[in-house]
Amino acid sequence: MPANLSPEYLEAEQRFKEAHTTAEKIAAVEEMLATIPKHKGTEKMQGELKRKLSRLRRETTKKTATKHAPPIYYVEREGAGQVALVGPPNSGKSSLVARLTHATPDVADYPFTTRLPLPAMMPFENIQIQLVDLPPLHPESHETWAAQAVRNADAVVLVVDLSDAAVLEQLTETLGLLEQGKVSLGPPPAELPRGFAHKPALLVGNKCDRLSARDNFDILAELWKDRFRLLALSTRSGENLDAFPRAVFELLGIVRVYTKVPGKKADLSAPFVLPRGSTVHDVAERVHKDFVARLKFARLWGGGKFEGQMVQRDYIVEDNDVLELHA
Repeated sequence: MPANLSPEYLEAEQRFKEAHTTAEKIAAVEEMLATIPKHKGTEKMQGELKRKLSRLRRETTKKTATKHAPPIYYVEREGAGQVALVGPPNSGKSSLVARLTHATPDVADYPFTTRLPLPAMMPFENIQIQLVDLPPLHPESHETWAAQAVRNADAVVLVVDLSDAAVLEQLTETLGLLEQGKVSLGPPPAELPRGFAHKPALLVGNKCDRLSARDNFDILAELWKDRFRLLALSTRSGENLDAFPRAVFELLGIVRVYTKVPGKKADLSAPFVLPRGSTVHDVAERVHKDFVARLKFARLWGGGKFEGQMVQRDYIVEDNDVLELHA
């Protein structure tokens, strides 16, 4: 007997697959049990769900009994991607986080205000991107664990003070400290040294409204344009601040894809977020594993194609594509 799973069940199953914490998994399984059709064809699935729920609850009890504090550098990933903000003292990382999120980091004119990693969610259109403000990197005083926090992130934003006459030296020092922590930034190297982690990076020149800032940015651009994409902005005046979320989204190398059922509109508020280069097959796998085995083709809205054009499972999706999957 076919299961005839409801849309509510499939949505709960998707939330389970995307869950990052045990609590999120438990909530999703409970929803799956509540919405699964109750008939003979689903008895085995119901039994599996009940066993899964029992196991997850035991894990929660065990973790509560033997819970240890996570390492200071560890920040649980949330949203469409995690981006670490690094830079020298007083470059304006915390000001950037304060302007673009609901977080309230300590912001002051004296150095080393930030001592612990501070995560905050930055909205970009219909998704959220996690920014992690890290303590400043300086040869004379820096947190040795900061490099590990960078290694855990999906991408890096280097923030420098364009009004500082020593901005070039500070950038070189920051990159040197990251290399000591075995972190490589910029374009992927042909061969990564043993033990190194590579991260894509955006170079942000803050305080572009200050005296001599434009000249310093031009020098940075000339020296580093082959390694980093650059963006000049000011957290004080707000200049170019609206360009930052888009630049970070592009830095992450992700796309948003929506799905629809025949005859209905797509929900454009809840995209599937996938790595750039993903295919229709990958989207189907994210929607439901049954689609992968039975998928015949998809109809596409977007991607420069005419509306509803048929595409095969190896078609590479683009940002904001809408797919109608056919099995």
